Amino acid sequence: MREYLLTLCITAAVTYLLTGPVRKFAIVAGAMPEIRARDVHREPTPRLGGIAMFFGLCAGLLVADHLTNLNTLFENSNEPRALLSGAALIWLIGVLDDKFEIDALIKLGGQMIAAGVMVMQGLTILWLPIPGVGSVALTQWQGTLLTVALVVITINAVNFVDGLDGLAAGMVCIAAAAFFLYAYRIWYSYGIEAAAPATLFAAILMGMCLGFLPHNMHPARVFMGDSGSMLIGLVLAAGAISVTGQVDPDALKLFAGSEKEAVHQTVPVYIPLLLPLTIIAVPAADLILAIVRRTWRGQSPFAADRGHLHHRLLEIGHSHSRAVLIMYFWSALIAFGALAYSVNSASMWIVLSVVFLSTIGLVLLLLPRFTPRAPRWAEAFVPPRYRRGSTAEADAVPETAGTAAEAGAQAVEGLQEAAAGDRTPVAAGVSGVNGASAVGPRARLADRSRSR
Repeated sequence: MREYLLTLCITAAVTYLLTGPVRKFAIVAGAMPEIRARDVHREPTPRLGGIAMFFGLCAGLLVADHLTNLNTLFENSNEPRALLSGAALIWLIGVLDDKFEIDALIKLGGQMIAAGVMVMQGLTILWLPIPGVGSVALTQWQGTLLTVALVVITINAVNFVDGLDGLAAGMVCIAAAAFFLYAYRIWYSYGIEAAAPATLFAAILMGMCLGFLPHNMHPARVFMGDSGSMLIGLVLAAGAISVTGQVDPDALKLFAGSEKEAVHQTVPVYIPLLLPLTIIAVPAADLILAIVRRTWRGQSPFAADRGHLHHRLLEIGHSHSRAVLIMYFWSALIAFGALAYSVNSASMWIVLSVVFLSTIGLVLLLLPRFTPRAPRWAEAFVPPRYRRGSTAEADAVPETAGTAAEAGAQAVEGLQEAAAGDRTPVAAGVSGVNGASAVGPRARLADRSRSR
C-alpha cells in the first residue's frame, strides 16, 4: 500500500507543478478558444491541461518501475507499456484538438486506434464472467471489438461531462478511488497478481486528477481540454479491462463448488468493472441522453449543445460550485455503493444507506437556493462563501452586489461599478470569472480597460 501511495503522491505532485507552466505555454501558443454559446465561463481560458496530466502519468509509471514490490509488475506484465502507448497516442490527438479543433470523426478514429494499440500489446478482454454460465472465453476478434468499444465509450462519457470547472477531474477521481479499493482488495486479500496492474492504474489516475484539481476548481485558471479528458477516460477504461477481462473469477475461491457459483457470487463486483459506465454512471447517462436528444432533433450525435446534466442544474438555479458538488455526490454514491455491495451483497444496511443517501441527493436537487455553511474547524479548508459570517459570495450576480457591503468599501465600490456599467447581466447559475481570484477586482479592471 505504501508504494501505491508513493506513486499516487509523485503523480499528483508532478501534475500540480507542471500545470502552471503548461497554462503559460497554452496562452503563448494561443490555445485559448473564444467563448462558445454552450460555455458557462465568461472569459477565454487556456486549455492543454492534459499535457501536465500526461507527464504526471509518465512520472507515476517511472517511479513504480523503480520500486521494489511494483517492479515485478513491469517484468511480468506488458500492460503498463500498453497503457503508456495508448495514452501517448490519445494525448497527442487531444493536444491537436485543443489547438486546432480537429473533426469529431477524426478524434473517434484516433480513439479506436489508441484502443487497438493497447490490444496489440496484450491489454484486452480475454473472457467474460457471465452469471449462471461461468467464464466465457472470447475469440481474438470478439475480445478486440469489445475492448475497443469499451475504451471509446468510456473516453466519450468522460469527455461529455467535462463542462464545468473541476467536474470531470473530480468525478473520475471518485471513480478511481472506488476502483482502487476494489482492485487492491483483489490483489492483496486474494493474492491475485493479475489485479496488480489495475491497482497501479487506479492509483496513478487518482494522482493525475488530484494534482490537476487545484488549478481547475471554480473559478478555473486552466482547462484540461480534450487532451486531458480523453486521457483520463482511457486510463479508467484500461484499468477496468485489465481486472475484468484477465482475472479469473474462480481464482477468488469464494466457493469451493463450481465455477458458475463463483461467478454468480462475484456478479456485484464484476458488473461495475465490466462496464465502467456503471462506475461513472452520471457521465454515462449524460452521454446517452445527449445522443438521444441530438438524434431526435436531427442533429449529429457529436454536435455540442447546452442540454447536459450540469447545464440543467445551472438552469434550475444552482450555482456553479453547487452543481459540481451535486454531481460529485451522485458519483460517489454510485461508485462506493457498488463497492460496498460487492463486499457484502447480503447486507440490508448497505441497501438502506444507499436509499437514504439517494433521498438526500434528491432533496439537494430541489433546494438550489440553499447555501451550506461549514463548521468553524473546517472554515480554513473551504471557499469563503461557505464560511460562517462571510459575505464574500463568489457566486453572486451583479444585481446582488449590496450583499457584500460588510466585505469593505473597496469591494462594494467594485461591485457597484460592475452593476452600473454596460455589462450584460449573467444568467442565473452562470457565475464566476475563469482565472480570477475574486469577482470584484476583475470586474473593476475590465471596466477600466474599456473606459480607455
